[in-house]
Amino acid sequence: MIIVTGGAGFIGSNIVKALNARDIDDILIVDNLGKGAKYKNLIGLACADVWTKERFFGSLDDDFDRKVDAIIHMGACSDTMEYDVDFMMANNYDCSKAVLKFCRDNDVPLIYASSASTYGMGRNGFRESFECEDALNPYAFSKLMFDRYVRRLQISTRVVGLRFFNVYGPQEAHKDKMASVFYHMFNQLRADGRIKLFKGIDGVADGEQRRDFVYVNDVVKVCLWFLDHADAPNGIYNCGTGQARTYNEAARAVINAMGFGEIEYIEFPEILKGKYQNYTQADETKLLNAGYDGGFTELNDAVREYVAALEKNGGYFFD
Repeated sequence: MIIVTGGAGFIGSNIVKALNARDIDDILIVDNLGKGAKYKNLIGLACADVWTKERFFGSLDDDFDRKVDAIIHMGACSDTMEYDVDFMMANNYDCSKAVLKFCRDNDVPLIYASSASTYGMGRNGFRESFECEDALNPYAFSKLMFDRYVRRLQISTRVVGLRFFNVYGPQEAHKDKMASVFYHMFNQLRADGRIKLFKGIDGVADGEQRRDFVYVNDVVKVCLWFLDHADAPNGIYNCGTGQARTYNEAARAVINAMGFGEIEYIEFPEILKGKYQNYTQADETKLLNAGYDGGFTELNDAVREYVAALEKNGGYFFD
């Protein structure tokens, strides 16, 4: 059995879909579905069972009725506007420590979600090293603290953390305001024919903020590559394309995919000043040195595929 925490979420449900494509359905999905539309992410998937977070963590000290082959730990609160630090640490740090303890005690491979937000403004680059790390909000802090906890332990069990950069693609509609810019650009164009981008600040021109946008299918490929390659070294790895693209380029990709639209520049929000990454770009050196050779989908190709999914069924796996 493979356990996927956050399995009804954005990246987690895409991982379950990829496992299903391998004819694997002995999967325990751990997630809280709440009162929103997250349940829709599960309709097109096959799994053995679905547990709430509370049931799962209440059972970690007990024996599962089947052998656990791996845990892919994607579950977390990813709201970068949540400022309750104690909540973030309990949800993202303490829960991750409990998963890690189970994996160490039972020799179960663990692949978990870290975040590129652990680099803060990226003033010292985006390498998987202490001198590059910072945290601009409680979410980033909770992820960074768990990464550092993992580093301090002498772990023989398989443990890999992946620092996801700006992920986009199908199955993210439930994230609402935290969904990718591509999801919001699509909906803005459909609503009024224009995409709104922030004006530039701090010497950056309008819409020229740069991010390493990575398609969710590529994120899944990296996750499963580490699942397949037990000989790759343990550690924390960047998961991004290694190429920063501007918001203007992203907007034009959506406009080209939809066949219409224009860009409008709006004032930069006061609440984000000093807390906004104007530039991110994954340093892929460590990932490539580990042996990963799966590549990354070109931006315009990925956006066309994603827009087609959004137009067909709102970006879900089912029609």
